[in-house]
Amino acid sequence: MTEAEARAAIVAEAMSWIDTPYHHHARIKGVGVDCAQLPAAVYHAVGLIPDLQPEYSPQWMLHRDEEQYLAWVRPHAREIERDQLEPGDLVMWKFGRTYSHSAIVIERPTIIHAVNRAGRVELGDMDRDADLISRPSLYFSLFVKD
Repeated sequence: MTEAEARAAIVAEAMSWIDTPYHHHARIKGVGVDCAQLPAAVYHAVGLIPDLQPEYSPQWMLHRDEEQYLAWVRPHAREIERDQLEPGDLVMWKFGRTYSHSAIVIERPTIIHAVNRAGRVELGDMDRDADLISRPSLYFSLFVKD
């Protein structure tokens, strides 16, 4: 699979999760998923990462400084600059004390993410969504080589 084909597969798989209800630590399309499990499910479904099954509590980011989520992402993706984002890349935002929310880029600035407040997987705009624009963010690609 070429990089372009893999990116298209990521976007198609991510879009197939639209309207899946938000449910902490779930990963069943149409039934429930959270913002950490959505990218894990999508990237695994297209064969880019192993089946990751991290354990975490619903509010871990409010009570710990340890960057657990970043530790799960970094072995599989490389940090990039915002202007390098392409479809299929990952964006992470700091909520609470750590980077704890993520979204997959559909076509910048459009993203797809599982939103607790909305109660579902939905499209968003990383440049306009009030819950995101003022937060520190990091950008990752599974396609950047060392």
